[in-house]
Amino acid sequence: MVTKERRSETRERVDRYFSVEFIVEGTETIYQFRIWDLSSQGMCVLVKSDSDLLKHLRVGQNWNMNYYRDDASKPADYLTTEIRHITRDESGRFKDHYLVGLSILGSPPFP
Repeated sequence: MVTKERRSETRERVDRYFSVEFIVEGTETIYQFRIWDLSSQGMCVLVKSDSDLLKHLRVGQNWNMNYYRDDASKPADYLTTEIRHITRDESGRFKDHYLVGLSILGSPPFP
C-alpha cells in the first residue's frame, strides 16, 4: 500500500540536506545546525533555550543560508529561507530547546 504525502510543500529538497549554516548580520558568529525533519513540525533546527541566537530570530524573517549534504563532495546550496515558527519544547524529546521551523524559498537574488 502506498501512502500519499499530505503536505502541500515538496519534500524532495529537504531530504537532500543534512545541516544548515548562517551568520547573524552585525555579528561574527556562524551558526550551524543539524536539520531535523519532524513530521508534526516539518523541517527545523534545534536551538537551546538560553542561546543568544533567539534574540535575532523572528517568525516571517528571511535568511540566506548555506545548506550542506551529508556527502561532503557535493557543494553547499545557498538558499533564501523563511523562519516559519519558533516553538518551545517544554517537556518532549527536545526539552529546553526551541524548534525553529524553516521553509526554503529558493535562491537569493544577486545584485
